[in-house]
Amino acid sequence: MGSANNKSSAARTARIEEMRRAERARDRRNRILTIAASVVVVAGLVVGGVVLLRSQSDDSGSAASDSKNPGKFVAGADGVRTWQGKLTQNHVTKSVTYPMKPPVGGDHNQVWMNCNGDVYTEAIPDENAVHSLEHGAVWVTYTSKADKADVDALAAKVKKTPYTLMSPVEDQKDPIMLSAWGHQRTVTGADDADVDTFFQTYVQGKQTPEPGAACTGGLAK
Repeated sequence: MGSANNKSSAARTARIEEMRRAERARDRRNRILTIAASVVVVAGLVVGGVVLLRSQSDDSGSAASDSKNPGKFVAGADGVRTWQGKLTQNHVTKSVTYPMKPPVGGDHNQVWMNCNGDVYTEAIPDENAVHSLEHGAVWVTYTSKADKADVDALAAKVKKTPYTLMSPVEDQKDPIMLSAWGHQRTVTGADDADVDTFFQTYVQGKQTPEPGAACTGGLAK
């Protein structure tokens, strides 16, 4: 009788010990799974944070240029305003907010606006026009307040002058303006002598960041 009880007690003890070993094994597996899950979550948060920061950095770099191009226009005795400050030259895919209108430099689209004497009768993207200025083009712009005879005469001049382009810019401050990379001026009309002077000085002038670069094969609106 005593021997049977002892055997039963030993078996029960063995079963209890086996259950405890199984429970400890489950606890170890659960801890391992918990740690692994935590590592995955943390890694995901880190990667997500890096992607978000890069995205925000890209957006700030390509969506606004005014903060990257601090400076101001300084007017010369000849009436030409020269931008005092660095003008960035990065290629971006988003719209750019320029600190001047029309813009005379800064980040721009990787595709230039055709500027081989091209006359556009509708507004063109600033970002493409700025790329044309980088190639040494002069950009003639006008508003609805400009006299039609002046607009027609300027268009005729542009059409026969390589490295120039023309388009309306309704929100510029004066009816007729001329822009080159880093330089800009207002003229009174097509017969203003300053038109020829500006063309002679700035069409492929010394201010050109990329002299000789193409003015064809770009965007034609």
